[in-house]
Amino acid sequence: MTSAFDLSDRVAVVTGGNGGIGLGMATGLAQAGATVMVCGRNPDKNRAAVAELKKLGARAESSIADVTSEADCKRLVEETVNRFGRLDVLVNNAGINIRKAPQDYSLEEWRQVIDTNLTSAFLCSKAAYGALRTGGRGKVINIGSMTSIFGASFAAPYSATKGGIVQLTRALATAWARDNIQVNAVLPGWIDTDLTVQSRVQVKGLNENVLSRTPAGRWGLPVDFAGIAVFLAAPASDFITGTAIPVDGGFSVQI
Repeated sequence: MTSAFDLSDRVAVVTGGNGGIGLGMATGLAQAGATVMVCGRNPDKNRAAVAELKKLGARAESSIADVTSEADCKRLVEETVNRFGRLDVLVNNAGINIRKAPQDYSLEEWRQVIDTNLTSAFLCSKAAYGALRTGGRGKVINIGSMTSIFGASFAAPYSATKGGIVQLTRALATAWARDNIQVNAVLPGWIDTDLTVQSRVQVKGLNENVLSRTPAGRWGLPVDFAGIAVFLAAPASDFITGTAIPVDGGFSVQI
């Protein structure tokens, strides 16, 4: 009997997979047996990530793509299918943040965050749909945020994208269930990554607030996302779709 968590016959694309949460998830997928295509814009980071995954015994390659480009998203999927024969799992993890008061954002900055965080997830999902449907099964894992739940005065466009990710997840889940494609979101809490390092400098008192507000008493780590990635990519979650699951050390449940 095949394990409910065995991914040895699955092929996954992880955008933003060359570091942080993306690499944490890619590592979990690789440890469960999946073949992984890492997508990122930095070739050096891509090579380093692929080397890490191959040390685990995984088949892994990388692709440089601008996930805000529809043509690049299509090429990414085609490249994956041509290289590995199929596509079973898409992790939409690419993202940026610009921290300012709402009134201080330029329209260009707003659009940059919206396109990178939200439009990219739509474009990659749209590009992947045909391959997922052809394979007879599929998993899409979208990366949201605690700002899908809470307000953040210093992250208006970021928060808007992450709220949008949750609703996009629900829409895709209802549209694609008939094709045996499950779509779910993960909502990271405060995670120690390159994206959040500067936040501790830019947002006064943030580190102390995170530590006191999180029942686990620490910032999360990329490795904390390996398990949820495997679960949502594996047969174990075949009857779970349209959900948004916090991975936050209890941040969202403590008064």
